[in-house]
Amino acid sequence: MKILITGNMGYIGPVLVNHLKKAYPKCTIIGFDMGYFAQCVTSNGPFPEVNVDQQVFGDVRNFPEKLLEGVDTVVNLAAISNDPMGKKFEEFTLDVNYRSCINLAKMAKKAGVKHFVFASSCSMYGAADDYPKTEEDTLNPLTAYARSKVMSENDLNNLASENFIITCLRFATACGFSPRLRLDLVLNDFVAGAISSGEISILSDGTPWRAMVHVKDMSRAIEWASIRETSNGGSFLAVNIGTNKWNHQVKTMALAVQQQLPGINVTINQDAPADKRSYKVNFDKFMELAPDFQPQFDLEKAIIDLELGMKSIGFNDANFRDSNLIRLKVLNSFQDQGLLNENLNWTDKSFL
Repeated sequence: MKILITGNMGYIGPVLVNHLKKAYPKCTIIGFDMGYFAQCVTSNGPFPEVNVDQQVFGDVRNFPEKLLEGVDTVVNLAAISNDPMGKKFEEFTLDVNYRSCINLAKMAKKAGVKHFVFASSCSMYGAADDYPKTEEDTLNPLTAYARSKVMSENDLNNLASENFIITCLRFATACGFSPRLRLDLVLNDFVAGAISSGEISILSDGTPWRAMVHVKDMSRAIEWASIRETSNGGSFLAVNIGTNKWNHQVKTMALAVQQQLPGINVTINQDAPADKRSYKVNFDKFMELAPDFQPQFDLEKAIIDLELGMKSIGFNDANFRDSNLIRLKVLNSFQDQGLLNENLNWTDKSFL
């Protein structure tokens, strides 16, 4: 099996590569990444990409078609990955998350790739905390990031066929430790605050709902999507990825961290404006289609995983919200140094 992963040098990629190498020891993995976050390593081990058979640096907006020769599965992780970045770089978000995705899918289909796995998002449900949303419910994307996912799914639906199986994995909010940890994710942020300062500062009023999924369980879902047949979901499938047990209010997650790490102080911003990004999600379809690939982490296990991972690297940065573990901070820093232009292209392309 030959697998191409775009955006492999982010938060999910290193965990996914490790998982796939264990699941398919003889598989060949090609990584393709712009390298924005290559230096954001949070591991005492070797550089994460030692597990990749071939690492290619490049811009997914100009993807080299020849790289798809002989590829069985494409996993498209390349994206502007959260709402703050999407707000600042809205047009770029559409270029990378939507237009480049569709161009890549068209090239993959032409090259004879059998499976195309798209990292979508439950954020497309928007304000939806009245009841857990299913895949058949009306979408309500509130941000550029969420809109890019909706647009991609709509166009991908038209490309799917018996010989080109497309799976859109609508991931719940990610959490868990990674060799390239992100701390702009809610549970990761809470554990980081607890460990570094003994404080958890909730920026909202704590009432928004979030469905959560551990990054290792995301990898299990991607494995399933990379091998499923049309008899299991059809040639095109959009499915929520997570578990019904993991719909939590933000304040509940903070209190769970406090329980795991006693002595932690939790503060809530009572004056914060209402956060419209509040949603509960139903994951029955994923349970029905992929019973052997269900999430294995719950909230308590995820907190322990983060605690052990952060302590293993000696994490103690109380100012982590201004660090390179916040993705927007990294891009802003590169632009301030003149390394990235206004289109988020490297000013020095000698390595591409």
